[in-house]
Amino acid sequence: MAGKSGSGFLSDTPVPAIEPHLPEGSIEAVVQALSGVLDAVFRPWVADRISLEWLEVTDDRLGMTRFEEGSNELIRRRKLRLDPGAITIGLHPALLEDEMLYRHTFVHELLHAAGLTIHSKEHDRLVSQIAPAPSLKDSPLLRKMRDAVLGNQTVQSWSCGHCGFEWKRRTVRKPRRCVKCARPL
Repeated sequence: MAGKSGSGFLSDTPVPAIEPHLPEGSIEAVVQALSGVLDAVFRPWVADRISLEWLEVTDDRLGMTRFEEGSNELIRRRKLRLDPGAITIGLHPALLEDEMLYRHTFVHELLHAAGLTIHSKEHDRLVSQIAPAPSLKDSPLLRKMRDAVLGNQTVQSWSCGHCGFEWKRRTVRKPRRCVKCARPL
């Protein structure tokens, strides 16, 4: 994950006057989906231990999870399957623009809070099952972030060495084939 003082793609976001909210039904859906998941050692306590806060608008993360106990104590509690103590989930204020991405990010962080602290295939599967990420076309915030990344790239267009066709860059990754003649680039 990116650090707190990143490039500030979302730094033009106004500081909200309201507190972050718990997406309806998210906690229950996460707790139910984690039934039987052995790595979710904090599942029994997660609903009662979390608090929400806004991240700084200059932060380039959409969300973060912080256990208030130190890392050594957290490792001990994890190993002994004890109460994790207070857990803070921070969300970026820009998420208020996009309710689907807000819910997706909250569920992602709540899974971390429940004990799935590593980004694994299991973590990704559960997030997709409970709160799938919105597609780029359905998410104004994801489009804004993509445009900010593309605006900072040195390559602004792609060109085919075979047919000479040139097109404006609209993706972060380099395309594998020409959009006109379909030959590999």
